[in-house]
Amino acid sequence: MDSISAIFIWLAPYILSMAAFLIFLEQINYLKKKRSVPGPSLVLPFIGNAISLVRNPTEFWDLQSAMAKSSDMGFSVNYIIGRFIVFIRSTDLSHKVFANVRPDAFHLVGHPFGKKLFGEHNLIYMMGQEHKDLRRRIAPNFTPKALSTYTQLQQYTILKHLKSWMESPESNTKPFPLRLLCRDMNLETSQNVFVGPYLSGDSRKRFEVDYNFFNVGLMKLPIDLPGTAFRNARLAVSRLIETLAVCAEDSKTKMKTGEDPTCLVDFWMQDTLREIAAAEEAGEKHPPPHSNSTEIGGHLFDFLFASQDASTSSLLWAVTLLDSHPDVLERVRTEVSGIWTPESDTLITAEQLREMRYTEAVAREVVRYRAPATLVPHIAGEDFPLTDTYTIPKGTIVFPSVYESSFQGFIDADRFDPDRFMEERQEDRVYKKNYLAFGAGAHQCVGQRYAINHLVLFIAMFTSLFDFKRDRTDGCDEITYVPTICPRDDCKVVLSLRCRRFPNLS
Repeated sequence: MDSISAIFIWLAPYILSMAAFLIFLEQINYLKKKRSVPGPSLVLPFIGNAISLVRNPTEFWDLQSAMAKSSDMGFSVNYIIGRFIVFIRSTDLSHKVFANVRPDAFHLVGHPFGKKLFGEHNLIYMMGQEHKDLRRRIAPNFTPKALSTYTQLQQYTILKHLKSWMESPESNTKPFPLRLLCRDMNLETSQNVFVGPYLSGDSRKRFEVDYNFFNVGLMKLPIDLPGTAFRNARLAVSRLIETLAVCAEDSKTKMKTGEDPTCLVDFWMQDTLREIAAAEEAGEKHPPPHSNSTEIGGHLFDFLFASQDASTSSLLWAVTLLDSHPDVLERVRTEVSGIWTPESDTLITAEQLREMRYTEAVAREVVRYRAPATLVPHIAGEDFPLTDTYTIPKGTIVFPSVYESSFQGFIDADRFDPDRFMEERQEDRVYKKNYLAFGAGAHQCVGQRYAINHLVLFIAMFTSLFDFKRDRTDGCDEITYVPTICPRDDCKVVLSLRCRRFPNLS
């Protein structure tokens, strides 16, 4: 025992010297990449500023924004768990990143450690012709006919959940948070719209548990060891994809019978079966690309991930902003009541939805004012000249901020003003380059019309059915990350029934 202690004492100076040398090299490497760009002068060894990012993401990104504003460069830098990062505030530089998604420039990752979670062959990571081909196959899922089918499913689910909120013992008297309620409503909406009747009761329960594992893991450090939140999330993603693959296979079987599509996967499989039949007729030995059910299950999960938390964020901010802007709320209610009422015992039709122009303007302004996914992470595949004076080093994680772009260009951008999206002002066209909540370039969100429809339908029904009041406390509207942004208090409200009754749709 004494000999071991003696050996350790003898080695200790060498170990400490080696550790100090590695720390020194790490700092030199960071400073070499940083150059004169705004950012911390020194960073903690190995972990960098990961602790502050995980502990308080809002404060971390606010600080990055402040550093980016401190110079005319339009960006700032930092260091997270061995990775150099660049935060981009400038809209023009963000567009430069979005326009250069290719093998020798930037790779979209969706999450800083997304490949470990989603797998290498995820839709997010595709580029070039393969990506174009897949988007072409996805397009039929979002035609006017398909969207009209989805609006019915969306409304049935929204009404079901709004009714359950009203039946809560806390309604009418006590404030209660909406975040988890909206999340559950959106998860069921996504399940109904994307895979409809193919998800059984037991499968739905397992699906919800696994999606919660995934959601928790998104906000944790990427420690991939048994029992960690990140490992649980990675395994949950595999199970979710397996479940969705079974749904795709069941849909193929149903669509072969010639039945009409009733959900997104049906529209997709209907088109896929035509391609498979055409390939067989032409004597091709292999099925068309992107027609395998397991692969389709993975893409369905991409849709779920893209829509679920972003939509929850927008619903919560819609309630928050309508409560703090009673003039806007009154105009929404006036418009909606002239088109649809709960007492009509009908759903909102696709034509009526198009007539709700001001309500749609409110939805678009909610998305601009509080962009749900504030950052769109990319990795630099090679050194890339971001400006004339700065080249982003290979391997850097780059964060274009769509949130920051939302407050650039627009007239009186810090003000919540839905009229900017009305025909008279058309700021969505004039300042199109600043409206980046749905992305830009090759990876622009293919389902943005679906997302806006969902938000409009929720606003129309929520404001028609309920009188609501936010339970306002100090800082309740401050931004927090979960992982998309939401009000710090999870949007606490007091609800009471505004109309005589809920629609009778039986």
